[in-house]
Amino acid sequence: MMRYYLMTLGCQMNLSDGERIHTVLQEMGFIRTESDEEAQLVGVIACSVRQKAIDKVYNQVARWNRSKNRRNLITFISGCILPDDRERFLKLFDIVFPMSEVNSLPGMIRSCGIVSPASLEHKPEPPGIPMNNNIFSLWNIQPDYQSPFEAFVPIQNGCDKFCTFCAVPYTRGREVSRPSGEIIEQVHHLIHNNYKSITLLGQNVNSYGLDKKGSEITFARLLREIGEIVLHSGRECWIYFTSPHPRDMSKEVIEVMATYPHLAKQVHLPLQSGDDKILVRMNRNHSLDQYRSIVRNIREKLPGATLFTDLIVGFTGETAEQHQRTLEAMKEFEFNMAYVAQYSPRPGAASYRWEDTVPADEKKARLHQLNGILQETASRFNEKLIGTHIRVLVTGTDRKPGHLKGLTEGKINVRFPSGQAKLLGSFTDILVTGSNGLSLEGTLAPIRIAALAGE
Repeated sequence: MMRYYLMTLGCQMNLSDGERIHTVLQEMGFIRTESDEEAQLVGVIACSVRQKAIDKVYNQVARWNRSKNRRNLITFISGCILPDDRERFLKLFDIVFPMSEVNSLPGMIRSCGIVSPASLEHKPEPPGIPMNNNIFSLWNIQPDYQSPFEAFVPIQNGCDKFCTFCAVPYTRGREVSRPSGEIIEQVHHLIHNNYKSITLLGQNVNSYGLDKKGSEITFARLLREIGEIVLHSGRECWIYFTSPHPRDMSKEVIEVMATYPHLAKQVHLPLQSGDDKILVRMNRNHSLDQYRSIVRNIREKLPGATLFTDLIVGFTGETAEQHQRTLEAMKEFEFNMAYVAQYSPRPGAASYRWEDTVPADEKKARLHQLNGILQETASRFNEKLIGTHIRVLVTGTDRKPGHLKGLTEGKINVRFPSGQAKLLGSFTDILVTGSNGLSLEGTLAPIRIAALAGE
């Protein structure tokens, strides 16, 4: 019995790509294991966007290579990898390949001497899946979903924005939109199979279709068609998307979200900095006022929606005064969640050539300041929910014994006492009893308790 282990790092796009790797390996006859010590084949879906993630890869492959002295082991790596990292990985891993060449993985594994029962059959590629170096061959692989009720649907890959701090255009290439027919078919399949949460993925989802003007629908139209599918299905499902870029965030998208109840009222809108000069230096192509206008429209058309963002502290050249403007923006926009990162130069990105002027200790201090404001703004929002009934998707068991956990439509974490395992993967009603900073405490609503008792 041949086993494989896969470690996935980075964003939800990498998680989605990993689900397709699982499919390829399982079709070869490999059995998945959660222990790399049990595996004959180990791999990584990597992320060169953050230094911390890439350091983890180097540590892991060093350990795997040491273990080759006592067992037969093949290693592979794919994902978002910068050219400099790829050159080094070629010396450390047995197999290095871009995700666009995933259909070639079985042949690469066979060339390393691993022969699984299924690989002996040497199956031809399914019709309609070309053996070429493009992202469409990856999208055509049926993913091995890692959850029976939450799913990721890639709609776009790559980025044309070239933010000066970002490595994505150098790891995933230029923007490419997936055919809308394939997206709609996949969403329809997921809804028919009773999935409760579906996330449309892309580096810049709201630029969907711009690379195929005249031959593909817009992102707003895609959302509208998906909204119609869920509406007519009669099923309960929340549709999310991540991440949009402020530059392409149209009023039409917000209006469509307001029209369809199943398009979740949660927006992840990366700000990165609250200072206009830093935004120019980052090549974000939007000002603070333009961002403010988008947020004003969201608040007007989607009252009660949660707002998430991404921020970078200590970007090269950022002064104390410029950081102060980001603090002020944090207070103004009252984010429910902010993913704050300390700036780190990435080879290939434009800012890599610039001096990293902010000391590490100062970056850390600035990060703590932003997180402190986040705690205040998120707490104020959450405290207003105390005493109300909210809909929650139950996602798993909580660390606290005898409790389950879930997410609101706005992706706020909720913990509540219950031993009802049958609730996992379903919607339930919760009475909010307390707030704990970024999360909520609650109990099953009386009507839900009565329903469970009668089942």
